[in-house]
Amino acid sequence: MKIKGLPEQERPREKLLFYGKEALSTAELLAILLRTGTKEKSALEIAQEVLAMDESGILYLESCCPEELASIKGMGTAKACQVLAAVELGKRAATCRGKAKKQIANPDDIVQLFMEKMRYYKKEHFQVLLIDAKGRIIEEAEVSIGDLCSTVIHPREVFSQAIRRGAASVLFVHNHPSGDPQPSQEDVETTERLVKAASILGIYVLDHIIIGDGRYVSMKGKGLM
Repeated sequence: MKIKGLPEQERPREKLLFYGKEALSTAELLAILLRTGTKEKSALEIAQEVLAMDESGILYLESCCPEELASIKGMGTAKACQVLAAVELGKRAATCRGKAKKQIANPDDIVQLFMEKMRYYKKEHFQVLLIDAKGRIIEEAEVSIGDLCSTVIHPREVFSQAIRRGAASVLFVHNHPSGDPQPSQEDVETTERLVKAASILGIYVLDHIIIGDGRYVSMKGKGLM
């Protein structure tokens, strides 16, 4: 059935205006983004087909590419880009809620900044936060992107920006694509090497946070640094 054939208050756009965005299903929200369907399928039916691409539903959109979405009849490249742009905006909005609080008080502050961004990465990303003497973030710098299992971290790359920006301390964050944030032996050894290098430079390492899928580990909290 075409969306125009639905009762007015059941059409996605009108339903949003009448009841609010929270009242819409994921498929209805996606249909609003798509705007139009085809002769054979409504925008709502195409949206349902998109969500059925993978058992993870909407989460699959975070990692799929435009070509995959465009392969669904009725999508096309333009609509695929619209959908993926909206997914990225949502991800950034979730991250920005934490960025409004720039002062670091505990590991939870870091998790608010990085969990939604890093939990879906397919490779290991190692980032360093440069922090001033008042505990405020000066800059977030991505140091390295590795393969599916690990990434190689060199002290030179980690601390060069910290020295240039006059950071009083740093905090390391990286993700585990497996979703399990438990530190590996390589994580422990890398952290020890970086802490030693920081000590020579007069820079304090606050913590090393490992992000998993909805979980995290503070290496300082576990007594591993």
